[in-house]
Amino acid sequence: MIDFLTFKTFISIDALIFFYCLGAIIMPIAISFFTIWIVQKYNIIEETYKKGKKLIWNSLSIKQKIQIVSCFLICFFFMELFWRMLFEFLIAYMQIHDVLVGV
Repeated sequence: MIDFLTFKTFISIDALIFFYCLGAIIMPIAISFFTIWIVQKYNIIEETYKKGKKLIWNSLSIKQKIQIVSCFLICFFFMELFWRMLFEFLIAYMQIHDVLVGV
């Protein structure tokens, strides 16, 4: 236990995988719910959002709408890819540490 508290022993790879799944699945859903909640909570934000969305969305052509949605999806997938690569790096680092220390 003292090795864990003094950072001589790292957390396990299973914990990293758990936090990866938590972040990859829960974080986008939580951010969506938070955005909806904040827009509904503050009336001025809700009115501005509805008017702005209606004005902008109606002024775009079908091609521009598809491009905006595609851009959002590409950004979302790159965010998820970056999240995955970050945790793969952390797992690889821990495996390298284990090999060098001889655990």
